[in-house]
Order: sequence, then C-alpha cells, then structure tokens
Amino acid sequence: MPITPALVLTCKLAAGVLADRLLGEPRRLHPLVGFGRWAAAVESAVRRIAGDGCLAGVLAWSVAVLPWVGLVLVLRALTPWAHWVVNIALLYFALGARSLAEHAEAIAAPLATGELAQARERVGWIVSRDTASLDATGVAAAGTESVLENGNDAVFGALFWFVVAGGAGALLFRLANTLDASWGYRTPRYLRFGWAAARIDDLLNLVPARLTALTYAVLGRTRSALACWRRQAPAWDSPNAGPVMAAGAGALGVALGGPAVYHGKLEQRPPLGTGAAPDAATIRAAVALVRHGVLLWLGLALLFALAVQVHGGLQA
Repeated sequence: MPITPALVLTCKLAAGVLADRLLGEPRRLHPLVGFGRWAAAVESAVRRIAGDGCLAGVLAWSVAVLPWVGLVLVLRALTPWAHWVVNIALLYFALGARSLAEHAEAIAAPLATGELAQARERVGWIVSRDTASLDATGVAAAGTESVLENGNDAVFGALFWFVVAGGAGALLFRLANTLDASWGYRTPRYLRFGWAAARIDDLLNLVPARLTALTYAVLGRTRSALACWRRQAPAWDSPNAGPVMAAGAGALGVALGGPAVYHGKLEQRPPLGTGAAPDAATIRAAVALVRHGVLLWLGLALLFALAVQVHGGLQA
C-alpha cells in the first residue's frame, strides 16, 4: 500500500518537532541573525531609493522575504527525496519550543528561590516592557504572558503553516514574524514603513492564533478560557495576541494583563484571565500547556493520517 501524503506530512512534523526538542536553537551562526542583517540592509537600501512610506515597506518586505521562500521551493524540487531534508530542516528552524521553555525556566528558577534581581534580568531578555522595577508578581506575569503569546508565534503558527505549505510555509511565517518584531512598531520611524510587516504578520496569524487559543482552552480550564477569550480578547489592540493570551490566562486560572511600563511610559492594558496572581509555578504551567498542545496537534495529525491511509487501503 503506498504511503499517503498525509502520513508523509505527519512524519515530517514529528521529525521537525523532535529535532527542536533534541537540538534547540543553534548556539552559533543562527540563521535569523543572518536574516536580521539582510533585513537591515534591505531597509536601508529601500529607504534610500523609495522613501519611508507604506509602499516602500511593502517593497522592503517582499525583497527581504520572498527570495528565500523561492529558493526553498527550488531546493525542494531538486531530487525526489530533497523535500524530506528541506522540509524537516525548515520546520526545525522555524520552531522555538525548546528555546521558549529554556527562557521561561531561566525566569522561573530564580523567581522560585527569591532571586528577584536575576529573574528581572532574565525576563527582560524576552519582553519589551521595562522590568527594572517589577516585583515578583510582575515578573511572573510578564514571563507567563510571553510564554503564552510565543506559544503561537514560535510554535503553533509554524506548525500550522507547515501543514498548509510545507517548509516554505513555515519559513514564510517565521521570517514574517521576525520582520514584524523589527519593523512592526508604532514609532515615527516605522509607523508607515512597518505597516506592511505588521499587517502581513496579523494576516498570517489570523487562523493559527485562534487554533492556539482553542488548544489552550481544551487542555486547561476550558469554560474559563472560552469565557475570557470571548470577553477580554476584543479589548486588546492586537487581533491575535488578545485571543491567545486571554484564553491562555483563563486556561491557567490566573490573572494577567493590567498596567505595564513600555519605554518609560505607563500603559493601562486590559485584564487577562481570572483567578490568583501568577508566580514561578504559573510560568512553568504555561510551558507545560504549550508542550501538551504540541503533543495534541501531533496526535490529531497522526489520527487523521492513519484514517486517510486506512481509507485508501480499503478502496484499493
């Protein structure tokens, strides 16, 4: 019986997830560092030629991202077996589950033992808010929110686009997410130039974010997660971060959101979730929620692939 494309895809998914689990992110010569330099060069050249308007931003995004996606499509078609190597390697590159867990534990461990200064320093590595004056609850909240949001950006979004378009889809998603983090700020420099990067990232995350929120709800306190998603997500400016973090906070039964300082300015953010204040255990619970979500997605993919395989065999 020939192996169906669904089973091939599931094998690639499992291999990419396993590679991330065993290897983590590259310690040296990380591809995203090189892409960051490339994107900076593209931005400088496009601004010099086309200015800093929205159309210039579209051009810069296209030049920064699309040639790499095109190269992947060419490499994937070189030989009958090239798609295995290329797709698995690109999914490994796009995933950041192990790195996310490591960064989270670097915050949770000192926080659990009362080493607040070290916990503040570590949480400052993964969030954009000011962390110098955070108390223990504030550090735990920032760490938990980052894990929940990056569960979509660094894990489930990549898995979704891999299923949709293979390694090229995962690469497109990861590079678009990286450019949003670089160009998507509402600052005078990027308000117009970064418009395309922010909107494209929103579009690519539209479905994955809601699947991530649903995953959190299924694996946590389902009723609370769905209620927080419905009530709290619309109050957030981001159409995708709102559902993910509201559902995640509700699933964990913890109160997040609220005031935070960004670049010296206090922002009154809407509440997220409901329940007790977060602590080090909450950060670890958020990591477990993401990890269990990955296993759930792999399990569902395998069940679907086996069903298709059996159905094909019966028809033959």
